Amino acid sequence: MEVAEEFVSGWTYEDFAADRKTQFAVIRALEIIGEATKNIPYEVREKYPFVPWKDLAGIRDKLIHAYFGVNLKVVWLSIKEGIPEAKPDIKRILDEM
Repeated sequence: MEVAEEFVSGWTYEDFAADRKTQFAVIRALEIIGEATKNIPYEVREKYPFVPWKDLAGIRDKLIHAYFGVNLKVVWLSIKEGIPEAKPDIKRILDEM
């Protein structure tokens, strides 16, 4: 999660939209987060129902199956809002393990 955020730290949406390398890096990072989420055991997901597991896993599916282009605004909002919202909960879970 941190890596994905670092890619666009201090950037505006316009900066991001103009940089294809960073777009690909962020999209790949989100795909990895989504895939990792899918591999979290059911018991862990049940224990922490407040984490948006489906949303985290779903972003990967949306990105990987976007054959006709990725909506960069959705990617931007995911990295600037979605990830920061989920990160404290994920950190708490990792600290408890």
